[in-house]
Amino acid sequence: MAFTKGKSGNPGGRLPGTRNRATLAVEALLEGEAEALTRKAVELALAGDTTALRLCLERVAPVRKGRPILLDVGDVTTLNDLAGVQARVVIAMMGGEITPDEAADVAAVIDKLGQSWERQSLDERIRALEERAAK
Repeated sequence: MAFTKGKSGNPGGRLPGTRNRATLAVEALLEGEAEALTRKAVELALAGDTTALRLCLERVAPVRKGRPILLDVGDVTTLNDLAGVQARVVIAMMGGEITPDEAADVAAVIDKLGQSWERQSLDERIRALEERAAK
């Protein structure tokens, strides 16, 4: 049976925030055991179990999702400066100072800054035009 586009096949489906039965069952089994399980994981890690060791270390020192990027991009005070900044980011990436993913992240921030400056410039121009038209 084909469904109408934009209509759910189960409009009365699970409510938002409803938790899965399996998740609830696991939580019920583990309730009150967190301390004992943590102690056992630490004991196994100290005994040389590499899986337990990795699990413990991931909790103590989680993998960083990003790092500060220090690039000398010069003065950035106008929209025209942003093209030079983008060029410096590409050069840093090509030179191995930053990764391609980091370069993409920095480029996105630079682009957002440019968009913000463009909106500000347009707003100023519109206000000036409106003031002139009101005279």
